[in-house]
Amino acid sequence: MKEALYYEKTGSGRVKCHLCPYECAIADGGRGACGVRINKGGILYTEVYNRTTGLALDPIEKKPLYHFHPGEYILSLGTRGCNLHCDFCQNWHISQNLNVPTEEITSSQVIQKAKELGSFGIAYTYNEPFIWYEFVFDTAKLAKKSGLANVLVTNGFVNMEPLEGMLPFIDAMNIDLKAFDEDFYVKICKGRLKPVLDVIKRSKESCHIELTNLIIPTLNDSEDMIKKMVDWIFEFLGPEVPLHISRYFPCYKMTIPPTPLETLRVAERIAKEKLKYVYVGNI
Repeated sequence: MKEALYYEKTGSGRVKCHLCPYECAIADGGRGACGVRINKGGILYTEVYNRTTGLALDPIEKKPLYHFHPGEYILSLGTRGCNLHCDFCQNWHISQNLNVPTEEITSSQVIQKAKELGSFGIAYTYNEPFIWYEFVFDTAKLAKKSGLANVLVTNGFVNMEPLEGMLPFIDAMNIDLKAFDEDFYVKICKGRLKPVLDVIKRSKESCHIELTNLIIPTLNDSEDMIKKMVDWIFEFLGPEVPLHISRYFPCYKMTIPPTPLETLRVAERIAKEKLKYVYVGNI
């Protein structure tokens, strides 16, 4: 374990974590909402520093990033845990399972592996990279010095101070915009929408970004909601930010049938009225 960044001691053995908008107040022996930051004796530790659930050489398009080193491969790795708890999580077996096995790996080994495989960079993905902050930060700094690019595949649910600390080392991000609706974030993801929108706007100023919207029937597939999302992207990010419209399949706690292809085509049509780069995926 390694002492965590972005927390304060609040007395009586309690700590308050400032990594994400949950701002977890954690008693001695307790964990944050992410499941991987634990208070031991009044010190907040990360349990996943140097711990990975797996790594692979992936096409960059799988992230998905279509406008960043297209056609190239990137070393991808993740750990366990997540600070959101989406009922439809596609990677629930590592993001929501605190008992999933991990293996030890160092930042130097990640860099060495990337170079051995001919990767142009490193993608922190599979689960939420911001809850792996200390390891991602150290690895990203080392990667930058080694001439490698850094990519985050993230839910964007992070506080501004940690985001600002990480951005100088990040070259590209794919950010999930799960729905343009606060109730959806609260009820289905156990999070909030506004912090994600703020992170998207700030990240756009610093690095290449692309957005992903997983469309789930009856929950975030209304034409009105899609139009509001597209209008926001157009107004605050501009028409050239790529939007990936992704098909949902039943997973984890959600049993709603898969998204009809026609629903995806309607969303694509709405998005293309204002955005230049719209892609339909997972079909």
